[in-house]
Amino acid sequence: MSRLHVVSGKGGTGKTTVAAALALALATEGRRTLLVEVEGRQGIAQLFETEALPYEERKIAVAPGGGEVYALAIDPELALLDYLQMFYKMGSAGRALKKIGAIDFATTVAPGLRDVLLTGKACEAVRRKGKDGRFAYDSVVMDAPPTGRITRFLNVNDEVAGLARVGPIHNQAQAVMRVLKSPETAVHLVTLLEEMPVQETMDGIAELRAENLPTGAVVINMVRPAVLDAAAVGIAATQERAGIAQVLARAGLGAAHAGGRAEQLVEPLLEQAHEHAERVSLERAQRAELSQLDLPTHELEMLPNGVDLAGLYRLAADLRKQWPA
Repeated sequence: MSRLHVVSGKGGTGKTTVAAALALALATEGRRTLLVEVEGRQGIAQLFETEALPYEERKIAVAPGGGEVYALAIDPELALLDYLQMFYKMGSAGRALKKIGAIDFATTVAPGLRDVLLTGKACEAVRRKGKDGRFAYDSVVMDAPPTGRITRFLNVNDEVAGLARVGPIHNQAQAVMRVLKSPETAVHLVTLLEEMPVQETMDGIAELRAENLPTGAVVINMVRPAVLDAAAVGIAATQERAGIAQVLARAGLGAAHAGGRAEQLVEPLLEQAHEHAERVSLERAQRAELSQLDLPTHELEMLPNGVDLAGLYRLAADLRKQWPA
């Protein structure tokens, strides 16, 4: 059973929303979840309608059944200070380096160091145990970088372990990769039923598999309801203008004769029906593409008024019904 859930997706697919909803869903029935942000956008704080997240784990929500969701925005500079203290006992010296800008320089310039710190902090939370010997969190959910960067982001510790053959850095990188490439981790990709997001999802899964990184599920976000069933779309496509006009007239929408209001409504209705039929056909084709991945697929509806806090809980409830216990 996975305990680290890495959520990625093409920009604009709503990966942060899905990560937040998943954290809530996994925290039901008294569980504890940590939701981790690594991109510094404070998107999680906005979704939960709370103040900006600090570099500390803070409870931000209570899930149905009494579970708790904690959140953490990882700051690379502060994570590096933690790292220096943990492995080199450089607490005061590290703070001195920060004052002269060396920490900022290191996290900005050193290849891959920033990603090492971000993934390392999340994996530490996965492994951490309390005094009672139980894990501090039942699940950790990471709102990760977009699909185009996710494989390199997760695999950077392998590169670092190869460069640093011995010592604390090598050991830390190896420990992180043992988590990231184990059944404890699952990488979930968020997509829309559109060509570009689906193609990026297909490519992302192929890259993850090539690097032996564990794939989880595909979450299809913002699924629009089917306004017309297949039979209704077929009827509209027959262009039976007179019959449609008579139906509109019986519904009280004006006269069905030429020039009547019901007759005038036929053309725009047929156009909308045609557009809807095209969309349904496109979405059907994209679903067929995603089915080739042979991964669990979950769908979340598009909320007509956007995602507020109530909407987030609604998505979490929907996701919980679909997610394996």
